[in-house]
Amino acid sequence: MPETMSATDLARLVRRVFQPTSADTGLAVIVDLPDVRLPDNDDWHTRRTMAAAWAAELESVASDLGLQRVTLAWYPNVGGNNADLPTLCTPATPGVRLDHADDLAGRATLSFADLFAEHSLIMAPTELSATAPLKVAAREHAMRAATMPGFLPSMIPALRIDYGEVNRRVDLFKELVDAATGADIVFSVAARECRLHLDLRHRTGHASGGLFPTNGVAGNLPSGETYIVPYEGEIAGDPSRTAGELPVQLDGEVVIYRIAENKAVAVLTNGPMSDQEAAAIAAEPAYANLSELGLGVLGDFGLKPTGTILLDEKLGLHIAFGRSDHFGGMVGPGDFSSADAVVHIDRVYIPEVQPDVTVVSLTFAMPDGPREAMRDGAWTGVF
Repeated sequence: MPETMSATDLARLVRRVFQPTSADTGLAVIVDLPDVRLPDNDDWHTRRTMAAAWAAELESVASDLGLQRVTLAWYPNVGGNNADLPTLCTPATPGVRLDHADDLAGRATLSFADLFAEHSLIMAPTELSATAPLKVAAREHAMRAATMPGFLPSMIPALRIDYGEVNRRVDLFKELVDAATGADIVFSVAARECRLHLDLRHRTGHASGGLFPTNGVAGNLPSGETYIVPYEGEIAGDPSRTAGELPVQLDGEVVIYRIAENKAVAVLTNGPMSDQEAAAIAAEPAYANLSELGLGVLGDFGLKPTGTILLDEKLGLHIAFGRSDHFGGMVGPGDFSSADAVVHIDRVYIPEVQPDVTVVSLTFAMPDGPREAMRDGAWTGVF
């Protein structure tokens, strides 16, 4: 039987994650809908069913949480992960289930700005990640958000671990990356060694431990990572020093990118996926941006990958391509050719996801000398 969450479980989760106060009067669960461009799938359908059930359960305990309202709101999917939200959403009607964007026609709408004004707590169990636009929105509105792209019932155990210890670990990583000027990663791919230097100057890290007690923040739930955007070279006369080779295993093929000034500028391997990636970075230069170094800690809590990036990236080291402005970087939606092309894609370096790529070591350049944080895929000397 798939795991479920009762009203009591959900109330406990909201209290822990958001720590509501008397200023918090509303909670909204927002869900995207499939369309002709992006058809439905079984996981998406399961997630929408789960989201509707969560909203109903939370409404039954709203007064216990000190909330005046719980709202389930639908919106048409935006075509790509971390693309901007549409202007309008559609509050759910009790007893009416919507399963397609076409079902929104003729129904009453509410602007997202008004939704955020009336609901300071947002949960977003969506198909496509809404993390980037909700991070931006949280800076503009008196709200905070837990984003849950790709969340499935199989991930519920990740909501029940010791988040006090998770927060302690991600805070230690934040101290580390804040002081570091760079990170050097050695990868092993078959008989080949790939080395990558990430420039961490002019940047600070973000600790995401799955707790959002104050307005102005948004992040993933479940969570358990520290992340930092490599320096992208925006200061005149000071180019990014990020350079080297980055291997990524895609559909069984290891693609090796040549990195210069924080961008993938070429693909050094041959094969169907290599050809596809070479075409992608040529057609969409913003996609080629290295937008995140992520340090996930949940693998040490016995959790295993589910095939969904929301959880899988939190299990260990990951590096992302694409949009970075929501993390404090410089590459945003306007740098892509269209709204549909906006992406932030994480590549996760754990054996279950990339079995043919090993992280031999991760070493940070610190003011007092190098400090190794990972050896043979395992964190070392940090906690």
